[in-house]
Amino acid sequence: MKRRGFLAGLVMAACMLSACAGTQAVSEAPSAGFTSERISITTQGAGRDVIFIPGLSSSREVWDTTVGALGDGYRVHLVQVNGFAGAPVGANGEGPVAAPVAEEIARYIRETGLERPAVIGHSMGATMGMMLTARHPDLVGKLMVVDMFPFMGAMFGGPNATPQSVTPTADQIRALMRLSPQGVVSEQTRQTINSMVRTEAARPAIIEHARTSNALTIANAFHELIVTDLRPELANITQPMAVLYVIPRKRRSRRSNMMRICASRTRACRKRGS
Repeated sequence: MKRRGFLAGLVMAACMLSACAGTQAVSEAPSAGFTSERISITTQGAGRDVIFIPGLSSSREVWDTTVGALGDGYRVHLVQVNGFAGAPVGANGEGPVAAPVAEEIARYIRETGLERPAVIGHSMGATMGMMLTARHPDLVGKLMVVDMFPFMGAMFGGPNATPQSVTPTADQIRALMRLSPQGVVSEQTRQTINSMVRTEAARPAIIEHARTSNALTIANAFHELIVTDLRPELANITQPMAVLYVIPRKRRSRRSNMMRICASRTRACRKRGS
């Protein structure tokens, strides 16, 4: 596994956080011959295949700036999860979302004859990417995980958490989220988005994605993320895998100091061992 610090605002040819997404228009076409009640996929360009999966309540438009930065030589497949950002709810109106969507992306790869495409997912999309790669290792060539853990439940239950131990918490959160009125973005959600999206001009679009997402689909998907533990499946991922994550500004200097200390200790250990 390859880990890099991902600084907000850094444009990377391979990937970008939805928080840094722009509103640049791109030319897209629906994928011919593939239909699904859980996702829709548009394609553009020609060349090496790259599949982009957006996060919770996000539109595929969050990848527009990244796709524009890729340039020529790539055929891009942009996934839209049903129930998010105004897309029809379809089969995502009840039950889990991430796992069934991952299976639909696997079906898409098979039915369209893609040859081991690169897969890039952000947040919940990264969970889907890990599911897809671990459960269908023959279908994926490379994986990039942006800003997501293999077990998000640890954020709610600590390092010793298990899916079983965090289920009551997940149940409570889902129940509260189900009470949210459809089409209304709470002030708390607005503040959260504003704190996560550094590009001020991009915030209205992200807020609109949240407003037009189906409240029940979001609640069920978030519950699924909390109770899903992919750590036992990581060994199945043998393809090249990159993990990108945000380093908050206040922690960067501390992290740099820790890295220098670790590096000096590593050099000292090597000298003693030589």
